[in-house]
Amino acid sequence: MTTLADPVPGGRPGDVDRATALSGELSGRGVHGVVLSYVDTAGIGRVKTVPTAKLASAAAWGVGMSPVFDTFLANDSIVTTDVLGSPDGDLRLYPDLDQLTVLAGQPGWAWAPVDRITQEGERHPGCTRTLLRRIVADAEQRHGLAFKAAVEVEWAVGQGPAAQGDFAPALSGPAYGAVRQVELSEYTADLLAALAAQGVDVDQLHPEYAAGQFEVSVGALDPVAAADRSVLVRQTIRAVAQRHGLVVSFAPAVFAEGVGNGGHLHLSAWREGANLHTGGGSRYGMTAEAEAFAAGVLTHLPALTAVTAPSPASYLRLKPSQWAGVFTAWGRETREAAVRVVTGTVGLRDQAANLEVKPVDLAANPYLALGSVIAAGLDGIASAAVLPEEITGDPARLDAEEAAARGVRRLPASLAEAVAEFRKDECLRGALGPVLADAVIAVREGEIAAVAGLDDAGIAAAYRWKY
Repeated sequence: MTTLADPVPGGRPGDVDRATALSGELSGRGVHGVVLSYVDTAGIGRVKTVPTAKLASAAAWGVGMSPVFDTFLANDSIVTTDVLGSPDGDLRLYPDLDQLTVLAGQPGWAWAPVDRITQEGERHPGCTRTLLRRIVADAEQRHGLAFKAAVEVEWAVGQGPAAQGDFAPALSGPAYGAVRQVELSEYTADLLAALAAQGVDVDQLHPEYAAGQFEVSVGALDPVAAADRSVLVRQTIRAVAQRHGLVVSFAPAVFAEGVGNGGHLHLSAWREGANLHTGGGSRYGMTAEAEAFAAGVLTHLPALTAVTAPSPASYLRLKPSQWAGVFTAWGRETREAAVRVVTGTVGLRDQAANLEVKPVDLAANPYLALGSVIAAGLDGIASAAVLPEEITGDPARLDAEEAAARGVRRLPASLAEAVAEFRKDECLRGALGPVLADAVIAVREGEIAAVAGLDDAGIAAAYRWKY
């Protein structure tokens, strides 16, 4: 479980003593430093590190970092809002000791996600991890709901070291092919070993469709821990690859054409230990609340794409008939639907049934993406939203009249369109709060301006090595 209490100056009760003990334990295991990790509005992982001996100080008083990073772009230039983007001020990064992990892929280092508070000890309104924790806590208090979540991770493996802008796949075998598994068997075996040593339960690891592509699926956790795990898994994939002389890209589109890297979200709502996505009287065993939750997600999907597909490169991936889920449609086990109802196999449905949200990639900040999707689903429950008729097959085959009759419309085809939808969505902007919502808009508009005039190949190259 994740730490549920907000950090406080001087440390949460027991944290300093615990960090002191952990510091000695880590030193005894040859760990010299701790990576303090968070993800910014642009989806870039940012860090500070402290020597192991300073962990107790970090737990008590945090580690300083400027709030300017909330308006950094992927290329490290800075945009501004009326609150964020100036060189003034400081924040304190507090590690979540419950999630502290010794990094098997980076000997000598441990890792911990952080929450960010102000110097006055207040929640920082731009901290997406704190936002997600608040949304989850509010759902439990107001609705009696808990959630389980997981983030799929797809990545492309390249020959290394990479020349800036170039990518040469490290695999030659066919999609999902046994040849690919053999070609990188030593790398993937070491990756599985590292993830296991870090306590990450892997459901499956396999070659994927695109050039050099693999995917790993991991077990579900509470949403904050699931977002933490997504960051940790990517850190581990990259570190193990580097030790094998390989490079990796999590970019939505490594190339301008073809299938890109997704980061599909899996999410289920629970009450008193019962999965609401099975055992009910609605379609495919969903309860009425589960249907309304799915309907809320579907309703807000056009605006959600500004959060779940936040890069100009995301829209090179979001194309019809490529299993990316680019229409406002849902269906049972329909991989072209933006919202896929996963029922699971008979005998496991009480545990396995969930929703998969597909128009998501790994340029997305996972805390922000999960928080926004949950907020959309909760709005569906509050409004008793109704799911439309499901679709089967590829929604792209529907003619305009039939698509309109069934409520199937194309999701934004560009980041600019997604931002326009986000601006109109009062529910999502309200869930994020004005400071973070304005940062999302400013950063997305900054990314749009940064690639103005580039063709698709130029956009793919601009973001190939950013994530």
